[in-house]
Amino acid sequence: MCGRYVSTRRPDELAEAFRVTRWNPEDAVAPSWNVAPTDLVWAVLERADTTTGEVTRQLRPLRWGLVPSWAKDPGSGAKMINARMETVHTKPAFRRPFARRRCLLPADGFYEWRAVPADGGRKARRQPWYITPEDGSVMAMAGLYEFWRDPAAAPDDPGAWLTTCTVITTEAKDAAGRIHPRMPLAIGPADYDAWLDPGRQDPERSRALLATPAAGRVTVRPVSTAVNDVRNNGPGLLADPPDDPGDLTR
Repeated sequence: MCGRYVSTRRPDELAEAFRVTRWNPEDAVAPSWNVAPTDLVWAVLERADTTTGEVTRQLRPLRWGLVPSWAKDPGSGAKMINARMETVHTKPAFRRPFARRRCLLPADGFYEWRAVPADGGRKARRQPWYITPEDGSVMAMAGLYEFWRDPAAAPDDPGAWLTTCTVITTEAKDAAGRIHPRMPLAIGPADYDAWLDPGRQDPERSRALLATPAAGRVTVRPVSTAVNDVRNNGPGLLADPPDDPGDLTR
């Protein structure tokens, strides 16, 4: 799974990188070295104007953890931070978003954990590892988004709407697979247009665009266990751990 990631780029950087044509400078998502479920995250998506029909590429803040449109309350979102590639086109919560509401979730990299057994008097622990593209490029994680409206809200209440998202994952390979059996999928720059196109509704054609992040050319290294606590944040989380993180080859 992907349960924590890093996203520190400024919105103007993301707008340029993803050729965004519409974003609100007043929207704010703070840089985070410890993005966690239910946090606000940046998402790139395409929407058609309800009046003109014009499709624009937008940069918008969404809440991580998809809430299906038919959910009775938003509480289920925290459990839907990931959608498995193998079933994303068939699961009721993800089927329609996969056909119509795909997005990109920009990330510097993501974390996964590996158990380190007790040894030499030290307790067993969970060691976090940071996985990021070798070339330092932004990772465009494949995502879905959905709209949910509070059924108890007044008909004219603009705050009744909640827009949420999820990260699509697959079986991990190469270096990332030595840490955790799942990893997020990504979309390559050449496929941004096709992935974001809301008119492209053939699930199999969309599944064909999903790829391994950075084409598998990633750096995997142990980092501070401070990232284990969602209350911790800042670049110090990417520091080398003081303890032996364990043998990655085993």
